[in-house]
Amino acid sequence: MSTPADYYRSLPPVSKTYGVLCLMTSAAYYLQLYDAKNIALFYGLVFKRLQIWRLITNFFFLGPFSFPFAIRLIMIAKYGVSLERGPFDKRTADYVWMFIFGALSLLVITFVPFFRVRFLGVSIVYMITYVWSREFPNARINIYGVVSLKGFYLPWALLALDLIFGSPIKPNILGMLAGHLYYFLSVLHPLAGGKIKFKTPLWVHKIVAYWGEGTQVNAPVQSNPSSGIVFKGRSHRLGGSQATSNTKGNDNNNNASSSQQQNHDKGDNGIAFRGRSYRLNE
Repeated sequence: MSTPADYYRSLPPVSKTYGVLCLMTSAAYYLQLYDAKNIALFYGLVFKRLQIWRLITNFFFLGPFSFPFAIRLIMIAKYGVSLERGPFDKRTADYVWMFIFGALSLLVITFVPFFRVRFLGVSIVYMITYVWSREFPNARINIYGVVSLKGFYLPWALLALDLIFGSPIKPNILGMLAGHLYYFLSVLHPLAGGKIKFKTPLWVHKIVAYWGEGTQVNAPVQSNPSSGIVFKGRSHRLGGSQATSNTKGNDNNNNASSSQQQNHDKGDNGIAFRGRSYRLNE
């Protein structure tokens, strides 16, 4: 039976990193280590006071510890991990690019005042769920042991549940919109013969290579060779000088003996015995 530590180590790197960051952000908020307003997305503070961190930190807050928070974390662990182990297997850089593209799309969309949302972590989770539903449209999903439906309808079912529970649905819709935009550009448009090539940028490959986690098939850059190395330097075997001198002495003795043997062989040159020969009946 696997332990929680074994389960944690078995998770793919991108989903594990994002889930842990979201968990730590909510845990720090629960411990009152910061005010949620300090990481919320306020464009006025971003441009007027250059509080650039708000463009990033808002993506890691899924709300305070609650039942909806647990559901969103489970969605990352289930659908995010399923994507990373399935369609994005050995495509770590492409999966990271999906996150970055979704985040950039959401920042552009929420710049419009009507779509303003202070925290976009929920939107990222729904973007992951939407892409999963398009990659696994025929998978059977059981919701709370009551409703069974195909994977294609999963985002809409979760949206209806949030509406029933009274949770805001604007972040959910924005996440589904960002997910559809990514899936259209990366899958549907190329299948339709589109000319736009939606590829993972080179700088994303470089970041993943420097990170040293995961794998990328046909990556244009190599992984960081020094990743995980504590120090570099020339190695020496203990007692190496003594072993070397002994080895050299043995080699010289072997060479001398072999040369003597060769000279002796040359003198004999295949003769079994020496002596004077006589012809019979002579």
